[in-house]
Amino acid sequence: MTRARLFAVVALVVLSGCTLPGDTTGFDTNRELGHVGDYAHDDTFAFDASDGLTRDQLEAVKYRTMARIEVVRGLKFSRDVDLEVVSRDEYRAQRAARNGNASAFRNELWRGTFVVDGETDVSRAFDDLYGDSIQGYYIDDRIVIITNNTDEIRIDRWTLVHELTHALQDQRFGIARQSKTIDGLRAENGLLEGEANLVPERYDRRCGDEWRCLPDHQTGTASGEALADRPFNVGLFLSVYAPYAEGPPFVADLYERDGWAAVGRAHDAPPESTAQLIHPDRYPESEPVDVTIRDRSSDAWRPIGGGSNGDGSGHGAGEPQTETIGEATMFATLWANGVIDRPLTAGGTDLGPYNYSHPATAGWAGDSFQVYRSTANANRTGHVWRLAWEKPADAREFAAAYRDLLENRGAEPIDAAGTAETDVYRIPDGEPFTGAYRVSVGGQTVEIVGAPSVDALAAIHAAGGEPAATATRALEPASTSRAQTTASATPATAG
Repeated sequence: MTRARLFAVVALVVLSGCTLPGDTTGFDTNRELGHVGDYAHDDTFAFDASDGLTRDQLEAVKYRTMARIEVVRGLKFSRDVDLEVVSRDEYRAQRAARNGNASAFRNELWRGTFVVDGETDVSRAFDDLYGDSIQGYYIDDRIVIITNNTDEIRIDRWTLVHELTHALQDQRFGIARQSKTIDGLRAENGLLEGEANLVPERYDRRCGDEWRCLPDHQTGTASGEALADRPFNVGLFLSVYAPYAEGPPFVADLYERDGWAAVGRAHDAPPESTAQLIHPDRYPESEPVDVTIRDRSSDAWRPIGGGSNGDGSGHGAGEPQTETIGEATMFATLWANGVIDRPLTAGGTDLGPYNYSHPATAGWAGDSFQVYRSTANANRTGHVWRLAWEKPADAREFAAAYRDLLENRGAEPIDAAGTAETDVYRIPDGEPFTGAYRVSVGGQTVEIVGAPSVDALAAIHAAGGEPAATATRALEPASTSRAQTTASATPATAG
């Protein structure tokens, strides 16, 4: 992936009106820190930004903000950044034209984790999420602000500082990713979004006595009850929002260890799992376990292969495609399905008001999700999800929480396994997540199989023992030290 990965704004903003091109030929590298273009960090402006900005005034505000970020972060911008404003309708149209329907793999993945039901295409669910709530993004030397009102130019201080910090990260460290999994990408985004949240927080400390600053119109974080009233998918939102929720406390923890130098080193070795974001004391030593799934399907069902382009559209082509869900998305799943009954803000802080830590998911060590397709009917899919845990007690706790999820979704137990360690459930026809589910617990492993029918469970993955994981580290007791959380108000990076 190139550095042109999109970073969405996570603050509420009211901005409008025009495109502001920048000079991308580069800045003088010998200039004084905190001086960008013709502007310095301690400049004051005679105009009132709360009344709206002209094109020239917006340019002045942008350069002064860049100069101030240099002072806060201790790094220089090497080139200019464009500012562009588009309407929300235009953004929605661009997104719809760019994104087709989701692959069978992706639809089964989000259905199998009880986030997006089987009647909804996942791409459309992401379109609804971003189309209604995204406020803007940074991509390839350009900040794009999305607004409902294009009659006048207004800009929120926090949003501008946040997105310009992404530009500085791009210029100094690069924003390409090492991971290709949901959990890995959420973790790496947590470093980037965490830094882009901490810089505005440090910036704000100087406003008033030292700097005269733009207005900041951000609103508070929504409670769980308020989230439930939003028009988008709450489980999907919480998965996507994890980097904003757990990234700022994670980066603050790095800063406490060794200042910005520790944050800079983390760009060379970013976190590998959202478990490391949620529990910063596990970074960098506690690496996730590599979980493997041995194919035990019949000829009636075959694993979906990655194929040449890895989009999951192949039918058994290439190596089976796998995905890692991770602790943060598992928490989102349990919370959105009513299993975790505490408020999202319980245990939160000013820097991270949403708390993703919970005993049912805190012992996560690794997981692997694999999708199967019927050879007789390509529209029928199922899955195997294997999860490794730090301790047997962690595995049992998650399995109990997952059974609660099934019960909340109307599942009925089926006497089909005949063992104390394995349970089979059936969600009746007509329910959003109808199908059969087999839950097996063995030592530090939980194995979940999902299928359209009870009979298909064994055809997709015959019951039987096998090693759960190839550990890249020795499993050790999970830390439950820190209950971290989130700030701000909207998502980034579709997953």
